[in-house]
Amino acid sequence: QLQLVESGGGLVQPGGSLRLSCAASGSGLQLGLQHYAVAWFRQAPGKEREGISCNSMSGGDTYYADSVKGRFTISRDNAENMVYLQMNSLKPEDTGVYYCAGQRNGDTQFNIWGQGTQVTVSS
Repeated sequence: QLQLVESGGGLVQPGGSLRLSCAASGSGLQLGLQHYAVAWFRQAPGKEREGISCNSMSGGDTYYADSVKGRFTISRDNAENMVYLQMNSLKPEDTGVYYCAGQRNGDTQFNIWGQGTQVTVSS
């Protein structure tokens, strides 16, 4: 089983930056984090959870939602079992709970979730 724990959320002013971290652990790492696709989702107040960025197992393919393209960057360090989301030029509409997610090789959807970390963009 893979466990994911996010950190790095907080309150930031519009235009500011935050870096979210996601630490992976558990018996599911026996074959390494490289056997998982990873992603970041967020849920804004009163809205459904949406996928904002994901990275393939190889790390070679990356997706960004239009709302964050050019401002957010997903990265991973398989050796350290870490996933990151660098968020720049933050806007009030980026406010929400951010979740790290994993998809094991062979699974058809992201089904491993962290507990979430709150990001609030406000002056």
